[in-house]
Amino acid sequence: MIPAKASVLKISPAKTPSEDVTAAGPVVWLPAERLGQFSVDGALRPWLIGKGLLTQRLKAVCGERFVFRLVEQSTGLLSQELRRGLGSADSAALFRDVEMRCGERVWVYAQTVLPDSTLGAHPWLAELGDSALGETLKDLTGLERSPYEYAWLPAADPLCARACQHAGVNPAGLWARRSRFTLRAAPMLVQELFLPSLGSL
Repeated sequence: MIPAKASVLKISPAKTPSEDVTAAGPVVWLPAERLGQFSVDGALRPWLIGKGLLTQRLKAVCGERFVFRLVEQSTGLLSQELRRGLGSADSAALFRDVEMRCGERVWVYAQTVLPDSTLGAHPWLAELGDSALGETLKDLTGLERSPYEYAWLPAADPLCARACQHAGVNPAGLWARRSRFTLRAAPMLVQELFLPSLGSL
């Protein structure tokens, strides 16, 4: 359970995981059972591993000041790592970036990756606008979700850099988690990045 008065996260090099995760090179996505091997800020860990819809958990702490906003939506090519995460052979996808704020503070920056085959099967997913994906999908039949994977994204990572730019912060990196939704065999990948201001009211 998230405490009523969550402390501001301290995301710094002293709190990053061990050298094999932060070393230069491809980002390493870890299964949940590996997360305990690394140093994660005590205020952040419940957000990373907590169950339930993230938007609802954020609203429970932030209250009426919570804002969910579409930042950018664009098409692009899928990297090999994203194809692996999706379990898809598609070469292109729609990238949907959103931010979740409490007042003026960005708490979470998230990206949904929708491969072309998924949009062909469910074209309405391109029209979500400022609606949260999880809340839209939760009551649909034929929906499955994979276990979370976790990664430390260095500041130079493109997605991390965009998140930090929108939040106006400059940490060494951010913890992120991702999971794959499958809607009637059509995959989509959701990646969530947790900002240092998370829990600050």
